[in-house]
Amino acid sequence: MVAHLKRFIPFIAGFLLIFFTAAIFYMFGNLDKAEPAEASTKGETAESEGNGGDADISNIIDNNINGSNVTSDNAISNNIISKNSDTDDSGSVVNNQIDNDINGENADLENNIVNDIKGGSNNQLENNITNNIEVKVDVNVTNNITNNVDGSKKSKDDSEEKGNGNGDNNGNGENDNGTDTNGDENGEGTNGEVPDTVWGVDSASLTTEDMLMCVRDHFGDPQVWGRYLGDKEGVSYGLTQEEVELLHSEDIQILVIWNHFEDATSYEKGQSEAQAAIEMAEDFGIPEGVALFANVEPIYPIDSGFLLGWYETLAESPYESGVYGIFDPSEELYIAYETAAEENSDLMENNWVWTAAPNVGITTEENAPEYNPEAPEGSLIAGWQYGIDAETCNIDTVHYNGDALEVFW
Repeated sequence: MVAHLKRFIPFIAGFLLIFFTAAIFYMFGNLDKAEPAEASTKGETAESEGNGGDADISNIIDNNINGSNVTSDNAISNNIISKNSDTDDSGSVVNNQIDNDINGENADLENNIVNDIKGGSNNQLENNITNNIEVKVDVNVTNNITNNVDGSKKSKDDSEEKGNGNGDNNGNGENDNGTDTNGDENGEGTNGEVPDTVWGVDSASLTTEDMLMCVRDHFGDPQVWGRYLGDKEGVSYGLTQEEVELLHSEDIQILVIWNHFEDATSYEKGQSEAQAAIEMAEDFGIPEGVALFANVEPIYPIDSGFLLGWYETLAESPYESGVYGIFDPSEELYIAYETAAEENSDLMENNWVWTAAPNVGITTEENAPEYNPEAPEGSLIAGWQYGIDAETCNIDTVHYNGDALEVFW
């Protein structure tokens, strides 16, 4: 039996030799066909979780890529729970940086940053995306930055908590097709840049297509349109859903005005007006984060109590607080505002001021004066109504502050 098996040993050995030789050639053949690593960086991901009083997180993704066909997907996700105390200045400091330096034939980039922060009264966010791209054919770039911050009431209006998102795309190609949040079709542009000012109007009249055409024909192309919340008989027509649809379809934002009072004295009065404005805004469907501006005419009696009641009530609501009026040093409103700020310093930092001082007269957009609003020093200025009561179209003309676009609808 053993002798019989020995006759097959040479055949078994030969078969095993052929099998292993073929396996080795197959492995080396596939290695030769592999794509170069530098041509594709996909799934670069940084995830951070923090749970405590003080989270200090820095995420940096840096891609230097040379290749024929480049696909780069970069994702940063932060999920942080901080302390939440009205007396504690604790919070999170988050710095997210994505840098892409790409040289190739084709490039397809997607950059995503998501910050989900709960708690803390001093959360600071900085998001930066920089793309330096040199390609010969096509480049597609998408930058997305999302900040979801649920902080304490104390930090509701902190500028640091709102976050800072910047994205720069520098594209250079023969046939570029770049897309970016605020970029142009060549992949060149800046994502997150805010204009210093934009030109716009406000009106007590209903906004119709004819009204919009009147303004464009005689004055300019408004980017913001101030309108009143609810009718006030003999004074102003309230904003309608049809107006909202028309203005938004024309990429025009809406500044929301509340003018249902003529006595601006006492904390209780400011509080009750704010509560009425909040209720009507919610019923009308105005989204959270939009500022409601109390309209204080120069003939109205005014004191610091009203301003504090208005501001502090709105500060506890889903909406932002704003005040309109003639903020000239000689006006009672100016004096009352400074007094209110002495009693609550948050007012100066977080309440938006829409000032009608100085009044230089109605102009076209092209001939608008240099931006020069008057308001108490340190005010958070939403805009300057520099001209009032145009005979044509029934509008006032306004320089709106670019930083305030985030609180317009």
